[in-house]
Amino acid sequence: MRIALFATCLGDTMFPEAAKATALLLTRLGHEVVFPPGQTCCGQMHVNTGYQPDALPLVANYADEFGDSSFDAIVAPSGSCVGSVRHQHEIVASRYGTPALCDRVETVKAKTYELSELLVDVLGVTDVGAWYPHRVTYHPTCHSLRMLRVGDKPLRLLRAVRDIDLVELPEADSCCGFGGTFAIKNAETSTAMLADKIRNVVDTGAESLCASDSSCLMHIGGGMSRLQTGTRTVHLAEILASTESTVGARS
Repeated sequence: MRIALFATCLGDTMFPEAAKATALLLTRLGHEVVFPPGQTCCGQMHVNTGYQPDALPLVANYADEFGDSSFDAIVAPSGSCVGSVRHQHEIVASRYGTPALCDRVETVKAKTYELSELLVDVLGVTDVGAWYPHRVTYHPTCHSLRMLRVGDKPLRLLRAVRDIDLVELPEADSCCGFGGTFAIKNAETSTAMLADKIRNVVDTGAESLCASDSSCLMHIGGGMSRLQTGTRTVHLAEILASTESTVGARS
């Protein structure tokens, strides 16, 4: 397949390893990965904060950059951003755009997938040949769980990783408290939710906390770093891209 990679603005500026791992993984599985160079933010933070008209240029840009008919699929290592493309772009385009933009949005959103969706539902694979000899617990992020309804797809992929010690996270489906600007506007509530999440992560004894969204990993990882828990954060794509040679090289 010819797959376009949407790195997301957060991934591009702060967590490029998740996007790189996505490209590495899909290439290893035999697919052609293309990076449209003019891609920008999906506009989610504008919409979520009440600035829908300001998101229109970003929605149009996404439709333009990823509208190439040669792309069989579009993938992003972010349930949050894919949720925006699949649910918010149509709203913005229909309210502030043109019928032509609405048509382009419909076309690209139908081909846009979060990584675990692409692997399991489209490519039909759960064992990607990964090796990750560490104790790991998985946090299902809110958008992937509630908006995209990816279910247990990330866990199915993780269970197939060789030598992984995957442990269940207590109260896994509870929000970590980030929510973008929610963490700023409701700092005390966000901090309390984060404290609960960190306590549950630490109780697992995991070396690494895995999730499908860098934004949630940033939030939880920041809290764990301040508390010096010793638990690192790692994106799902990074685990799935890991092999004996790549893990050994990082050691």
